[in-house]
Amino acid sequence: MPRMLLVLKPGCSDADRRRILDALAAGGADVREVPDLAVPVLAVTGDLERLRDVALEVFPGVAQVVRVAKPWTLASRSYRADPTVVRVGDTLVGGPGRFTLIAGPCAVESYDTLFETARAVKAAGADLLRGGAYKPRTSPYAFRGLGLEGLRMLREASRAVGLPTVSEVTDPRHVEACVSNVDMLQIGTRNMSNFDLLVEVGRSGHPVLLKRGRDATVDDWLLAAEYVLSQGNPKVVLCERGVRGFDPATRNTLDLAAVAVVRAKSHLPVIVDPSHATGLSAYVAPMARAACAAGADGLMVEVHCRPTEARCDAAQALTPEAFAALVADVRRIHAAMRPPAPTPAPAS
Repeated sequence: MPRMLLVLKPGCSDADRRRILDALAAGGADVREVPDLAVPVLAVTGDLERLRDVALEVFPGVAQVVRVAKPWTLASRSYRADPTVVRVGDTLVGGPGRFTLIAGPCAVESYDTLFETARAVKAAGADLLRGGAYKPRTSPYAFRGLGLEGLRMLREASRAVGLPTVSEVTDPRHVEACVSNVDMLQIGTRNMSNFDLLVEVGRSGHPVLLKRGRDATVDDWLLAAEYVLSQGNPKVVLCERGVRGFDPATRNTLDLAAVAVVRAKSHLPVIVDPSHATGLSAYVAPMARAACAAGADGLMVEVHCRPTEARCDAAQALTPEAFAALVADVRRIHAAMRPPAPTPAPAS
């Protein structure tokens, strides 16, 4: 992991860069440039004891020296103090005063069902449309999505109703197809530690929604985000969806404390998925309201026009009417808690 980050000035000359690299090499450090960031950043690793008395801050060309105390660096507030804002299509996620609602069916099942649900969530106030084309399921006999056909349906629904889309990618081989058809790539809980997949979505440069693993600590989760960020892709949104618990009353244990922890430690936006956290539609609205009050940057909620006919996770899907009522509730809560949103520049 990087032990130090050197943020270079945009106009750093080749000669100044060479002097910096020579000083780091003399101190026994290994250096690589973090690719595709807005400003040049050098990630420095190795035993940095010999650099302790080297005043890197005064080198021409050095804008900032960030000494790293955490295993995740690019995700930390020491790297970036201001909240990151991620643009997904025409929608912005994160930043003060903004609350983003993502809604749609667990899985893309058919044109009619997807389009009906998409129109309903758009009318209720959703900002993004979700739908799974590739579904990792515990049973190999369960419905596992329509694959590329499902992605194409999402693209058509997006154009028809005017909502950006988010869909899960489960295999590095599918990243290109997902990038071509949806606006945001979701990494599900089962794939949070699929490091090859994280690297591939990082290289894509596409916005990424990263769900927390069921057994992951907050540090584990931020390290997974670091995989994406280290590929030069700053467009990462975190999603808390519950961790493995011992009480079968709910599907998972929704860790709303993690929202506050992430906001303190990281500049990345964090949203909450109360549908997968609870597993039962009756509990989704109370936990969604609590997530808003806890300071989340948004919600992802499963909505189906006919939940009893859903091919997966039917018990946790809201009807469009229930979702509309929830939207009204969380908008009121959010308005009471936060000032109007400024317009910061999104991550690029």
